[in-house]
Amino acid sequence: MAYYLGIDGGGSKTTCAVGDEVSLLAKVTAGPSNITRVGEIRAREALQRAIREACAAAHIAPQEVESACVGAAGAGSEENAAFVRDIVAEIISGEIEVVGDMQIARIAAFGEGPGVIVIAGTGSIAYGRDAEGRTARAGGWGFATSDEGSAHWIGCAAVSALLRVIDHSEDPEATAEASLLFGEMKAAWDLRSLDELVRAANAGPRFARLFPAVLAAVNAGDILAERVLEQAGRELAQLAAIVVRRLFAEHNGNLPSALLAMAGGVFRHSPTVREVFRHEVRKLDPLLEVNQQIVEPVAGALRMARVGKK
Repeated sequence: MAYYLGIDGGGSKTTCAVGDEVSLLAKVTAGPSNITRVGEIRAREALQRAIREACAAAHIAPQEVESACVGAAGAGSEENAAFVRDIVAEIISGEIEVVGDMQIARIAAFGEGPGVIVIAGTGSIAYGRDAEGRTARAGGWGFATSDEGSAHWIGCAAVSALLRVIDHSEDPEATAEASLLFGEMKAAWDLRSLDELVRAANAGPRFARLFPAVLAAVNAGDILAERVLEQAGRELAQLAAIVVRRLFAEHNGNLPSALLAMAGGVFRHSPTVREVFRHEVRKLDPLLEVNQQIVEPVAGALRMARVGKK
C-alpha cells in the first residue's frame, strides 16, 4: 500500500492530510508555519507536529510516506522552500515537493483545468491558469504592502476605521467605549483602554488576530465593522478581476463554468465578504460564476503528492 501526504502551511494554521491511492485516511491541524510570520522555530514545530499527528491518526509511520507535497505561504522564495523541504525531510524519507499555497489551492479547485482561485486567509492572493497553461497572479505581496481583503488587512482596516470615527468625535474616550467594535478588539488583544489599542496597533503585525473580533462586532450589529468586511469583499473582487482580465480577456462570451473559486478563513467565516465578492465580480463581468463551495487547499496538496509519485 502506498501512502501520500499533503500539507497546507499558512500564517494561522497548518493542515496535514494523509491518504492512500484513492482515500483520505486522516487530516489534522496544527499551529501556523509561515516562516516569514512566525519564524523558523515555530514553523518547524508546527510542520513536524502536523505530520506526526496525521500519520498517527492514519495508523502509519511517517517513514511509510512515499511522496509529500507542501503548499507553503512564502514558498516563492527558494530559501524558504528549501527550509521547508529540509524540515519535512527530517521525518519523511520519501519524495518531497514544496510549492506555493496558491498552487495547491488552484489544484484543489480546478485540477488541471482553467480557473482562478482567490485566497483570503491571514494573507491574500488571486492566482489562475488558462486552458493553455498560462498563469497569472495578483496581490499576495506581503502584509506590509499588500494582502488586500485578508484577515490581516481586515484587522488593520478596522482599527483605522475606528480611529477615524474617534478623530471626528468630541469625546474620543466615550465614543470608543460605546463602540461594539472597540469592545471586541479589547477582548481580542487583551486591552483596557484606547491608548493601549494605539500602542498595540503600532507595536507589530498582529492584526489578523482581530478578524474574529470584527466578525463578532458584525454579528452584534456594528455598522462600522460591516463596512470593513464589505470593503474586503470589494478588494478581493478587484484581485480576481486582474487575473481574469490577464488570462481570459478575449473569452468571446465563452467562459468556463464556475471560473472563480474561494479559499481561506475570511471567505469561510464571513458571509458578508462572500456575498460582496460574488456581487462585485458579477458587476465586473456578468458571465463570471463563482463556485459556492469553499476550497480546502490541502486536498490539492494531497492530489499533487499522488500525481508526483506516478
